[in-house]
Amino acid sequence: MKIGIIVAMSKELALLTPMLENKACAVVDGYEFITGRIGSHDIVAMECGIGKVNAAMGAYAMLGNFALDLVLSTGVAGGADAKACVMDVVVADRIAYHDVWCGPGTAPGQAAGMPLFFTSSPALSALLPEGDTVKHGLLCSGDMFIDKMEQVREIKRKFPEALAVDMESAAIAHVCYKKGVDYFCMRIISDSPGTGHNNAVQYDNFWAAAPEHTFALVKQLLLTL
Repeated sequence: MKIGIIVAMSKELALLTPMLENKACAVVDGYEFITGRIGSHDIVAMECGIGKVNAAMGAYAMLGNFALDLVLSTGVAGGADAKACVMDVVVADRIAYHDVWCGPGTAPGQAAGMPLFFTSSPALSALLPEGDTVKHGLLCSGDMFIDKMEQVREIKRKFPEALAVDMESAAIAHVCYKKGVDYFCMRIISDSPGTGHNNAVQYDNFWAAAPEHTFALVKQLLLTL
């Protein structure tokens, strides 16, 4: 299987690339793609940049230059619910925009002509069963760093089931949906603005802890495919 892996930041890419065997780099359409293998799978990895536009452009460039069977987006997310604690992995069974409304005829969070919820590959979701540190649920994306309880409350008002928030996953899912390519999303909780904690301190400490073991779940997942 040929699998694309998209992360938003260099810190995330630095935790991912050591897992690849036979690494090589290629610059295409202004993006650096890192190719290699994990187990029996050919991997194409990239850092798309932060935010929905960067994510969509990166995903479009990746899918336009590589014939992929699956796109996996991973990296960090903020917790939006007490169920999602720092260092937990959220398997995003559903993904929605939290900052989109296209007017009458659409629901809040729904891009015109698109479903309200994009979905992750159920086959891959089944390989990461829910447990103490793995949670399944709704992830919401928008172009803002969520660091205040009132922001979380507004998102939860529209999406009460939201477990986590990020800035890229819905845009990547949107492009994959349009291109007809399977998509899977898993995110690691780096901070928890939804629980009233000091998420800035949590976020800094998260990176200081360098959670390679959590990112290694990606490798474990792919080795089981």
